[in-house]
Formats: sequence, C-alpha cells, structure tokens
Amino acid sequence: MKVAVIGAGASGLTAIKCCIDEGEEPICFERSNDIGGLWRYTEKVTEGQSCVMKSTIINTSKEMMCYSDFPIPADYPIFMHNTYVQKYFNLYADKFNLRKYIQFGKEILSINKQPDFKQNGQWNIKVKDNKTGDVEDTVFDAVMVCTGHHAEKHVPEFPGLSDFKGKVIHSHDYRNPAGFEGKRVVIIGIGNSGGDMSTELSRVASQVFLSTRRGSWVLNRIGDNGMPLDMASSDRFKLAIKNALPPSVITSIVEGRLNARFDHSLYSLKPKHHVFSQHPMVNDEMPNRLASGTLRIKPDIKTFTENGVIFDDGTKEENIDVVFLATGYKFGFPFLDKSVLDVKENRVELYKYVFPPKMEKKNTLSVIGCIQPLGAIMPISELQCRLSLRVFQGILFYGSKIKVKKEVKLPCSDEMILDIRSKELAMKERYVQTQRHTIQVDYIDYMDELATLNGCLPDLQSLFWSDPKLAFTCFFGPCTPYQYRLQGPGKWSGARQAIMTQWDRTFESLKTRPLGFTEKPSQKKFFIFYFVFVVLFCYLVHVIFLRC
Repeated sequence: MKVAVIGAGASGLTAIKCCIDEGEEPICFERSNDIGGLWRYTEKVTEGQSCVMKSTIINTSKEMMCYSDFPIPADYPIFMHNTYVQKYFNLYADKFNLRKYIQFGKEILSINKQPDFKQNGQWNIKVKDNKTGDVEDTVFDAVMVCTGHHAEKHVPEFPGLSDFKGKVIHSHDYRNPAGFEGKRVVIIGIGNSGGDMSTELSRVASQVFLSTRRGSWVLNRIGDNGMPLDMASSDRFKLAIKNALPPSVITSIVEGRLNARFDHSLYSLKPKHHVFSQHPMVNDEMPNRLASGTLRIKPDIKTFTENGVIFDDGTKEENIDVVFLATGYKFGFPFLDKSVLDVKENRVELYKYVFPPKMEKKNTLSVIGCIQPLGAIMPISELQCRLSLRVFQGILFYGSKIKVKKEVKLPCSDEMILDIRSKELAMKERYVQTQRHTIQVDYIDYMDELATLNGCLPDLQSLFWSDPKLAFTCFFGPCTPYQYRLQGPGKWSGARQAIMTQWDRTFESLKTRPLGFTEKPSQKKFFIFYFVFVVLFCYLVHVIFLRC
C-alpha cells in the first residue's frame, strides 16, 4: 500500500514510522527543508508556516509527550526548550531511518479522488517542487494529512485599528523581544502565546498591557514537591475519582488549588467561567510579572486611537508603540476539495477527530493532529496514526487473498455523524463559545477512545492478576504513552520497563550535584498504598457479601 504523508512535523514523523511498522510504503511531502514543523525554530517568518518563539519551553513533561516506543533520553530536561524537542525529533528520525521517506521542498497543490474512487479508494496528489517549479501527479492508496492546526492567522476586526499608527503584529510573526526594548506594548489574547509573549516582553518593554475578554485560569508546570503537574495529575485513579464525584466538587477543588498559588481575583485574571470551561494557560511567570507592575491585565478593546487604546471599562492608554494580536489561527486544508473536508469557523466534521465521515465506505484518508488536548499532542497523533493504518488495511485488503492483521472497520456514515454531533454538543455545553474550543479533547479519555478502536487499550483487570505491580503502576501512576504499547496491535516489548522506570528518567536531569548524604525514604507513599489497599479490600468484601 502506497501512503502519502503530508508534513514532516510531530505528526508526520510518527505517521511515517507507523507506516513502516505496518509494512506499508510511505512517501512524505514536506514543503520546508527540514523536519520538526512548528518546533523547528527559524528567524525567518514564513506565511502559513508556524514557528515557536526562540524562548519557548514545552508545556508538557517529557515522559507525557514522548512517542510510545521511544522514551526521551533521561538527561534531557523535564520540560524541554524547543531546541531539545527538535533534538528528540532528530533522534527519532535517525533511530527509525525516517528521512529516506521524506521529500523536502515539496508543496501539495491538490488532493483529489481518483475517478474510480468507489472501487479502489485511491487519491491523486498534485505536488510542486519549490526549487524547480515542476508539478507532478502521483496516485496513492491512502493519505495521512499531518499539517496540524496552526496555519492561517486569525485576525479579528477591532474598531479604529486601521487608524492606529503604531506597529500591528500577529503572534505568528513574533520570535524574540529584540527591538521592543523600552516600548509600550498591548497584547490581545490570553492563550499560551499571549501569556508567553506578555511575560517575556515585560522584562524589556517599558510597559506591557495584556487585554482579555474573559480572563483565564493559569496553571504552572511544577506542582507540589517539585513534581511535574501533568504527571502528578494525569492518572487513571484520579480520573476515576473525577468521574465519580459531582463536577462542582472537582471544580471547587481544582480552583481552590490554583487560587492557593495566587488569588486569580486579586490579580484581575479570574474569569466568570469555571476552570474546565476553557483551555487553560500554562505560565510559571505570570503572577511574578503582574506583581512587578511591568505587566498589567486589561479588559477587551473598545476602540483604537491613532496612538493608543480605549478599553471596555473606559480606561485609556496613550503612546502605544506596538500591538500584538495573539488571537490564534484558522486551520484549514486548502489542498483538499470541500466535498471531502470543509472547515467553517474552525469547525470540521471528523469521526474521532480523524476520519471524514462521508467517504463512500472508502476511509482511505485521515487527518492527524487536528486536536487541542489538555496535554501533549505527540502521543495522541501517534495513536491516531496507528489506528489509521489498520483502518486503511482493512479497507484496501478486505476480501482479497492478502493476509493482514485483523482490520479495524469504522461504523457507517450515519453512526459516525451521530458520534460527531454528540461530541459537538458536549463541547458546547462544557466550554465557553469561542473559535478556539472546537477541537478540544481530554488526554486519557481520548487516548482510551482511540485505543479501544485500535485494540490496544491496556486491560488492567487481567493485568492485575498476571502482573499486579505493573497494574498498580498503570492505575495509580501517570498515564504515560507506554501504556498503549503493553497489549494488542503494536505491542512493544520495552513498554513495561519504560513504565517502571518513568520516574527515574523524569528526575535524572536534576541530579547535577551530589548531596553528600542519603535521603531517608518517605513514608507517604506507603500510607497512600495502604489506604488504597484497605479501600479495595473493603470493596471486594462488600461485593462478595452481596453475592452471598
């Protein structure tokens, strides 16, 4: 099977690897001259090609963001600077010899169904060589679109902005604070980009104003006792508790913890909505920069003047030099016919956020990485790719003499659309209505959903009897990507070892100075384990008593 992979970023790399794992033939088209996508830092600004800031550090810890069969080196930092993320991609590409499948400097002009698509599910791809200008048509059995969702800049209209005489720059074009020393700056938008820009610029600018319509809850990377917050909070035990308790109780607990770090009301950040109703900002510096006064939170923009801004509360700021629009992106797939996939206001119909539902039973195209998780996107993209390959194989080889692994069959079009509508409704009920909240997913829930379809969801109940230590680690420890390599298709022999040593790799990079003494082991874990054991024992006794 000949598979086209569009893009060689975080999603495209693992798409190539998954094709190889399944014995298929991938050809990856990457319009730039290197791998990494968003995470490959370049000083040059290229339209349609997003890039991190020079100072960007990833918001997820290395054990939660790695590909499931390739742990990030132990000596890499817990939260990696973008240069380390790019190094990891290079290690991954070298380890599995992925570059030989990538054609650099190739831009996709169009992807269309072949005339006999109903019979063979094939696609015709028109590719342009950016160096020579030559255009070539090639036929593929399947397509994996790995272009992400940071594409076209979203530029809202603001009254008076056209009259403003200062600079107006979208966050897409921002790289570093050089050139903004001593400036008075307004930043519009309180997502992660707006937060990172505002804290960085507030160190060099004379004054930075961060304008927000709603405010935001702010998370930090490091939690209690110096533990990575995502590892400490993303486990199946806490998810079970969350599902068992009323949402209002969980919301109250989480908001209380966030306000214990700094009171969001005092710092003018607290929104009217609750913490789970918006994709949160992750920023370690925000309260410090606000306390220093070099950064100030302001409400939404009412209008611009020639040299300043008037805010909704009537306050004015004059002599503004620069306005940054941290207003996000409009994602789309301009090379795809709208009959295949149409995006309207960042809303796109995809079954499980992967498969177009109306494909005449020929689901040979998948969209990878077009999701906004509260967590890392890399392992999610990988699992999407693993599922896609098994769907493709089931469609192309079904009924043939070629023997393949048990294929994955997607439901009929009506059932897929019903699933899409239910997710849209759930998202509408949970999140504040913005263009941003259209592709939100919860990490463990969504990974489990994909894994169930793919047949690689870890069966902790059976694992409890065969390997109780591993089962307890999977249930009470962080839900790292390795769990989805323990069983089923794509099983990796190193998964157990990776899970049992994940905390060792996490803290290895911090061991840079011998303490000169031996730390006494904490009794906290013992008491937690004992408490859980007692609860489970009582539950089992209760169940047995009821049966008797």
